[in-house]
Amino acid sequence: MPTDIAARNLRIHTEEQRQTATVKCSGRLVAGDTDVLKTHIKELLQGRNCIVIDLAELSQIDSSGLGTIVGLYISAKRENCDLVLINYNKAIRELLGLTNLLSVFEAVGRSHMRLP
Repeated sequence: MPTDIAARNLRIHTEEQRQTATVKCSGRLVAGDTDVLKTHIKELLQGRNCIVIDLAELSQIDSSGLGTIVGLYISAKRENCDLVLINYNKAIRELLGLTNLLSVFEAVGRSHMRLP
C-alpha cells in the first residue's frame, strides 16, 4: 500500500514491493524537514534488501539533507540493506561529486540495475 507523508518543504511517496521500498521525494530536503525522511526510511529498513530514494522531483538539498542521506546509508548498511539514489538532478549530482559521495552511490546503483 502506498504511503504519503508531507512536511513543510518535503513530500514523500513510498511504494513497497517485496524486499524493496521506493521512496519518491519532492520539494526540498533542507534543515527542518530532514527528520521526516530519516524517521520514515529507518522504519522501512527492517526486513528489506533495498531502499530506493527517487530524487526526480527534489529541487534542492542542503548540508542537513546530505547529512541525512549519508546517515541513512550507514544505517542501511548496518541492516544489510542497500540504499540507492536515483534520478537526481545536475545540482545534486555536483554536490555528491564535491563531497566524494557520488562514487559511493553510483557503485550501489550499478549493482541494482534491475530495480523496479
